Amino acid sequence: MIQRRQSRTVVVGKVPIGGKNPVIVQSMTKTATSDVDATVREILELEEAGCQIIRVAVPKAGDAQAIAEIKKRIHIPIVADIHFAPTLAFAALEAGADKIRINPGNIKDREVLTKIARAAASRGVPMRIGVNGGSIVPMDIRLADRAANAPFDLSEYMAHEAFEWIEFFETIGFRDFVVSLKASTVLDTVRATQKVAAGCDYPLHLGVTHAGAIEEATIRSAMGIGSLLLQGIGDTIRVSIAGPPLDEIKVGREILKSLGLAAPGINLVACPSCGRSEIDLAKTVEEIKRRTAGFKGNMHIAVMGCEVNGPGESVEGDIGLVAGRGFAFIYKNGKKHRRIPEATMIDEFVAEVKAMSAESKAPGSSSS
Repeated sequence: MIQRRQSRTVVVGKVPIGGKNPVIVQSMTKTATSDVDATVREILELEEAGCQIIRVAVPKAGDAQAIAEIKKRIHIPIVADIHFAPTLAFAALEAGADKIRINPGNIKDREVLTKIARAAASRGVPMRIGVNGGSIVPMDIRLADRAANAPFDLSEYMAHEAFEWIEFFETIGFRDFVVSLKASTVLDTVRATQKVAAGCDYPLHLGVTHAGAIEEATIRSAMGIGSLLLQGIGDTIRVSIAGPPLDEIKVGREILKSLGLAAPGINLVACPSCGRSEIDLAKTVEEIKRRTAGFKGNMHIAVMGCEVNGPGESVEGDIGLVAGRGFAFIYKNGKKHRRIPEATMIDEFVAEVKAMSAESKAPGSSSS
């Protein structure tokens, strides 16, 4: 079991972050926020996939105003992403945003930030100090260091910036905030977050920014977010993908599942297949995954292609399928349950999973 860093609790809407609460999965919409119908459709789809907090871009006044209507039609807290224009933070608060994300790389006026913090506090709304490696270092410094081929520790700069703003907000009496440190490189993200984690007790939001398309982003996020979570660091995550936000939730939940940090749900494992496999295992796994996607309950499913590790892996799970040419075996709760024909194995296995899923979510039931 991972021993998590103990942080204070910050409540976003009705969702608590930090403390002893589960790690929360977030995403950000790709729609224009002022297009209320499109934004609501996207958020509802993300909710169904397991998104627990949603962030929306607020580059214009119309985007801030749209938050009020969007909130009426969704079921999770909404975060206003504010850059450059402090007036939009006030407008978003007025519209009912559940959290305000500010970037100290492009909003530095301390008098204005004090007013935003006090307006947020008066409504019981927390903020996120979002330190981004791409925007905090002035371009003249970046260009000068590059021209001189001088070493530059971005993680040190990011951590210093974060502590500077933490100290500022504490000085004005505002402590209801989450901190994030994101760079487009895994090592800078991890090192900066480690430094801040060791020096404060605020909840930390994790993510590798600008992580790329789904393959690259999945790997970079798993390495960056996963390595921090393994150290017990992190209270909420967002996987940044240049693609549909639904993929961000899928990858984020898989990262948490792999570390035993996800809320109860279906966890499917499968062997990689090899020359011993006598069926199309990849096709079988994808079909079972597709047909069990909406199932609820807390279950560990194993789908294996031969007798080498199949029985043992199936014994470790709640239910397992060990498939071969012409027939397969279903294992339930660690024991061989029954032999089934290859021709109907997917139908029969999915039916067994569905029955166990219904049992595991029934009142008073328990799961392994």
